[in-house]
Amino acid sequence: MSDTAGMSALPELEISQQVAAYQREFPTVDPQVETITSTLTRLARRMNVAYDRQLNSLGISSADWEVLKALILAGSPYRLGPGELAKRLGLTPAAMTHRIDRMAAAELVTRSRDESNRVRVIIELTELGRERWLESMRMAAVFEEDLLRDASADERAVLSGQLGRMLRRVEEHQPDALGRCDDLDA
Repeated sequence: MSDTAGMSALPELEISQQVAAYQREFPTVDPQVETITSTLTRLARRMNVAYDRQLNSLGISSADWEVLKALILAGSPYRLGPGELAKRLGLTPAAMTHRIDRMAAAELVTRSRDESNRVRVIIELTELGRERWLESMRMAAVFEEDLLRDASADERAVLSGQLGRMLRRVEEHQPDALGRCDDLDA
């Protein structure tokens, strides 16, 4: 049910209540596994909301941030062709063009012709785009440090290792698990 005319969404069940409902309907479910995966899912969702709020305060979207990140990861001089950007982000060329148009209008990136190949277009990070990306990283670092403030260095190392192994297992069994769900559109 959507929020309309003053109606608010029902509160989420506590994880323990959710797992108890799962056990009621599916008695062989492992409550520890369900508690861990339900907590990770809820944590990821809440973290994404927090990151989106931070990005919105900077005047950029999470979609913009992904493009900025791809250009940063490409290294100096922070340039890629639109086709390479689309491939790295799992987007269609049309979706990438729309995103680049919006970001160029906001002066986060520039679009120019490659001097060595006039047919090729180059997307380059602007100073404003780099500043917005760096500020988003500063904000995220504060948030993430606070998120893990109760974990010791040893606990962080263990958690990092465990989560890394879980991620690798998903990526091994779901090679397209980079967020694209083409097979779910049917």
